[in-house]
Formats: sequence, structure tokens, C-alpha cells
Amino acid sequence: MPKAPVNGTELHYRDVGTAKDVVLLLHAFPLHSGMWLRQIAALEKRHRVVALDYRGLGKSAVPPEAWSMSLLAQDVRALLQHLRIERAAVAGLSMGGYLAFELYRQLPGLFRGLALCDTKAGADTEEGKATREKFARSAIEKGLGWVADEMTPKLLRPQPDPAAVKEVRGLITGGTPAGVAAAQRAMAGRPDSTATLASVTCPVLVVVGEQDGLTPPAESEKMHATAKGSRLVRIPAAGHLPCIENPEPFNRALVEFMDGLPA
Repeated sequence: MPKAPVNGTELHYRDVGTAKDVVLLLHAFPLHSGMWLRQIAALEKRHRVVALDYRGLGKSAVPPEAWSMSLLAQDVRALLQHLRIERAAVAGLSMGGYLAFELYRQLPGLFRGLALCDTKAGADTEEGKATREKFARSAIEKGLGWVADEMTPKLLRPQPDPAAVKEVRGLITGGTPAGVAAAQRAMAGRPDSTATLASVTCPVLVVVGEQDGLTPPAESEKMHATAKGSRLVRIPAAGHLPCIENPEPFNRALVEFMDGLPA
């Protein structure tokens, strides 16, 4: 993976395919761009696919300061400028969906299409924010093994495939405790994006694993009702990460959506 020195940090990213149409993939917490390998393989034949690691996660650098979703969106914009990309279809899963909303607020003209996967438009409750702060402190104190123990069961369906468990734990331990903590605090501070979603003018796809316990299908149904003309796809036999647990129907929905977007 190449590195880009942008916006006061250094981002690792994947840039695959040579087509004119670009797909930008925004990963989940507390993973990195490696979660998208199956989707990159499915999309790269007809699209240029870009997927980055957020600062402090994966192989991107860990700046000393805390950061916000707004700063993370500025990172993405700086990377796209570095890569000379002006238009893209954007797919975000979980935290990647939160980032996609912020990116849309900052740069709506970027978007050819928007795929919101296993995410939600609402902000955290005060209780939710307190839980994130407690998690952030524990991540610093206890390390990535603890983060993997806590998060892996929540990210997968109730009776997960052992290979998926191993893969997700590997993705989590590829980051840094500081990056995990900063991401939790950034998510806690994000605004409600319901009005943003209602204002989206590009085509919208909503995807959710039927056994997602973190952002249940009811949240995706709300987004589907809010986004004008959107399509909702439910992925069977999958929790919060259908891209890993049941990639065939997930990829089919994503590829069909991306292939069908207007130029």
C-alpha cells in the first residue's frame, strides 16, 4: 500500500484499477481498509477503487492530537486531491457511514452515489457518548487484544464462522490503541445526520446484515425512508460486517449499484 503525506498526517491507502469511474470505500471501526479486499476484487474490473486507513488505524500514522469526524473528512478530501480525484461513488460501512455523511456535508459535489452499509444517521445519546469515552480509556490502558475481545463478537453474527472471527481479530489488531481511542471520541462527537441524508441528491443504496446487533435493520429502514428514491438490501446470515460474513450477496448489491450510476 502506498503512503500519502496529507493534511498533517500520513495515510496508507489502496488504489486499484484504471477505469475512469472511482469508488471510494470507507471502513468500519476499529478495522482498516483490509476489510474491503473482497469488494475491491469485485469492483476493480470496471472501477478504480480507493480505500484508505484512517489516522491511527491500519498502517496510517498516529498524530498526537485528538481528531474529529470533520478532520477525518478533511483527510479524505486531501487524499482525493493528492490522487487527482474530483468525483466518486462513496460506500461507507458503520463508522465509514458516519464519515460519508460528514464528507457529504463538506463536499456534496464529490458524490456520484452513496452506499450506506450497516450504519445509522442518528447521533449518540449521552449514555452512548459516555460508553464510548469509557471504551477509549480502556483501549489505551488494556491494548488491542482487549479491543478485539470486546468488539469481535459485536461485529459478527451470533454464531460466527471461526474464519471470520480470526479475520476480524487480525484487522482490529492491525491498528493502534491511540487510533481506536481517537475514533471512539470522534464518533461520540458526530452530529445527527438525518437532515444531511434527507438532502442527498445522488442515488443512495442502503445495505444491512439481517443479524446486525450494533446498527439493527430498523436503523437501515429509517435511512431508507429518509433518503429519497433509495434502495434497501438486507443480507442474510450476516451481522455488522456482511462484507466479510456473506460477501456474495453484499458484493452483488454493491456492484449492481456502482455499475448502474450515471457518469
